[in-house]
Amino acid sequence: MMEMDLPNNNCIKVADLGCCSGPNTFLTIQHIVQSIDEAWSQISDAELPNIQYFLNDLVSNDFNLVFKGLPQFYEELERKQNGRKYGSCHIAAMPGSFYGKLFPDGSMHFVHSSYCLHWLSQVPDGLIPESGKPRDKGSIYDDKASPSYVHQAFLDQFTRDFTMFLRMRSEEMVKHGQILLTFICKDSEEVEGSHYLSLMENALSDLVTEGYIEDKKLDTFNLPIYEPSIQEVKKIIENEESFKILKFQTFKTCLDAGFKSRTCDDEDNRMVRARYVATYLRAVFEPILASHFGETIMDSLFHRFENKLANVVEKRQGLLNNLVISLRKE
Repeated sequence: MMEMDLPNNNCIKVADLGCCSGPNTFLTIQHIVQSIDEAWSQISDAELPNIQYFLNDLVSNDFNLVFKGLPQFYEELERKQNGRKYGSCHIAAMPGSFYGKLFPDGSMHFVHSSYCLHWLSQVPDGLIPESGKPRDKGSIYDDKASPSYVHQAFLDQFTRDFTMFLRMRSEEMVKHGQILLTFICKDSEEVEGSHYLSLMENALSDLVTEGYIEDKKLDTFNLPIYEPSIQEVKKIIENEESFKILKFQTFKTCLDAGFKSRTCDDEDNRMVRARYVATYLRAVFEPILASHFGETIMDSLFHRFENKLANVVEKRQGLLNNLVISLRKE
């Protein structure tokens, strides 16, 4: 913050890209505001700056749900943040894709995005040729078993998307403005078949075997998701040339991280944990799955998914490899 071009009007502009509309939205805001206040207090004795905080997500996001929680959040913010007055943090929505332009040039000071950038702007072209024969039959994402040309198609799409993301943010940010990104990356130590998308794929295959889904329906479905390697991410940032890497860190989390255990036997506990994971992943994936396979099979699909998760959760497999990157605009 000391090197950042701070505004003359004492207003720091922040964006949370891919904010969604759950309780974590406000938790993120609180953490970012607290960090800004602590950094500001170290460099100035002046009154804490106003913060203009933009929540960004696709136009389909339920921003109204977020706005309903604002009065309570503002009250808690004033109570918890020593010295921050009510009305000094202004929260607004900015709907749209973060792979395009969102803000005026040279206007933003800090940008945050968490667990969003592994989502591509689209499924890569060419996975279903004109012949109609899929290039990666039965697979719904780019996994270790995917052919090299399928992997390359996903990598090329991610490279285009992430490069555009960086380019747009570079235009929108002030000199020395900072970005903090967290997303899922490849795990070389992953136990085969333990990835949550592999379990989802297996659950869909079960429904094909049982006659609930046509084989062709599964073969023509691909999730617009790519989990890059650390080297791939670093190369794209360096090639784009707008940002300096301040920090690069990885850490692993269990699928059921955040689950609050209760007293129960082992069998009950593993199923409760699996249900917890299946529930939050259903909230993420059901819209895209239902649009392709139909609403009627969703309960059956996620019931099977939950059962497959139970073994993975019990063995503490299926860990998510997380990448955190701190960048500064040069």
